[in-house]
Amino acid sequence: MKVEVVMPKLGLTMESGTILKWIKKEGDSVKKGEIIAEIESEKLTGEVESPADGILVKIIHKEGDEVPIGEPIALIETEG
Repeated sequence: MKVEVVMPKLGLTMESGTILKWIKKEGDSVKKGEIIAEIESEKLTGEVESPADGILVKIIHKEGDEVPIGEPIALIETEG
């Protein structure tokens, strides 16, 4: 099963975020709650956590991309 990793909302007025750095790469194993990317908005810098255990199979947006809140930025393949 594939689980979407979406751009989180870091603040009340945040409408989009920029991916600063991918900490995990495609093919890497991830654990739920593990930091997989760093993002920033106009006012804040934050981290994106994995929503599930599995393998990071697809990075949809690359470093430097500005992505609207809630849009998928990666896919994780879970067992089952």
